[in-house]
Amino acid sequence: MQIYNTLTRRKELLTPIEPGKVRMYVCGMTVYDYCHLGHARVMVAFDVITRYLRSRGYEVTYVRNITDIDDKILTRAAENDEPIDALTERMIEAMHQDEQRLGVLPPDQEPRATAHIEDIVRMVQTLIEKEYAYAASNGDVYYRVRRFEGYGKLNNRDLDDMRSGARVEVASAKEDPLDFVLWKAAKPGEVSWSSPWGDGRPGWHIECSAMSTCCLGNTFDIHGGGPDLTFPHHENEIAQSEAATGQTYAHTWMHAGALRVDNEKMSKSLGNFFTIRDVLTAHDPEVVRYLLVSSHYRSPINYAPEALDDARRSLERFYNALNDVEPCEGAVDEQYSTRFLAAMDDDFNTSEAMAVLFDMARELNRLKAEGRPEAGALAAELKRLADSLGLLGRAPDDFLKGDGVELPLEEAEIEAQIQARNDARKSGDFAEADRIRDALADKGILLKDSREGTGWTLDR
Repeated sequence: MQIYNTLTRRKELLTPIEPGKVRMYVCGMTVYDYCHLGHARVMVAFDVITRYLRSRGYEVTYVRNITDIDDKILTRAAENDEPIDALTERMIEAMHQDEQRLGVLPPDQEPRATAHIEDIVRMVQTLIEKEYAYAASNGDVYYRVRRFEGYGKLNNRDLDDMRSGARVEVASAKEDPLDFVLWKAAKPGEVSWSSPWGDGRPGWHIECSAMSTCCLGNTFDIHGGGPDLTFPHHENEIAQSEAATGQTYAHTWMHAGALRVDNEKMSKSLGNFFTIRDVLTAHDPEVVRYLLVSSHYRSPINYAPEALDDARRSLERFYNALNDVEPCEGAVDEQYSTRFLAAMDDDFNTSEAMAVLFDMARELNRLKAEGRPEAGALAAELKRLADSLGLLGRAPDDFLKGDGVELPLEEAEIEAQIQARNDARKSGDFAEADRIRDALADKGILLKDSREGTGWTLDR
């Protein structure tokens, strides 16, 4: 299995530290607001990676943290006149609801920064003792960037170039503008914890270094996150962790691609900012997941109405192929699984893997049309492979009838209209039958006549 390593800028063979076991840490959410589509991109990308690794027989320990103390959290809690704990608990619960609707499996461990304050303080103290950090006159503790050889290696940045572009703070307590904060002295009235340097709270970067090493050890297999985290967050994590432990921090660095809205960066100022729950009120969660899965995890994704329409139609093709087929055990042409595994083993290439699934759906339709008994085995294999992507887990009829989205009519009313149309056809009133069919179509209810009777699907 080959994985692209952001650190080395090339694909490398996955060679776990402990054979058969993969330890992976992914930077999670800062819980001051509802999760947005960019978060969904990262959630789903690493969910697919975890699912696929497990399907290949690896024992995966997946850790994704929660940042529950941060400047943004303090600001939002003050704006809401709400206790910090109440805000973060509410947002964590909302995050869990969002990921569950998107079919994202929970991580094995979900450490919170506030539960690891002692570990953070201990790591900061180690960095001070090793002279990689210093307590400043203002009560903050800073990391000496120039002390760490190799700073900038993840992002291929030169220290002198960063120094020339750094903003020099007025009356700064830093020794160097490049230095970053490890521990923030508490302001009057702020929530704080005691430390050898006075009351305060951790800086953002040190949280992940402490939580990841506490959960997975000083060195682990994969560290992942969003595209905006490579600098400075992940660069700083490497500097802190490797200086503190004297060991390589993570063997492989993985970063999901950016998400854009109508080919523009998502931004509240542009009016194109969407939370996950906003989107899921209007769109089937599996359609949204399909859009996020169908592109390679490192590729940018454009979220637009036409992209969602394409995703919906693609899922309809799959579920129509699976409809009226009972999956069962049986022999299936091995070329499908061979091609699927080859695609996914090549840096989790989901776009190539989806092409294999489409070939299977086409073949399934042919077998169905010919009444071939092999259809059941192929349907089972299609669902098995798709499961490693978190797709096609529902009953076909549920998806095709719009389970998970708001129907324009109650299902009982739809069935009543179908019965009225059938009665009109039996009595020879074809004009009335056509009127009922067209009226339902105007509401997005498409009728399908067959020898077994009349069914319906939702035109979303």
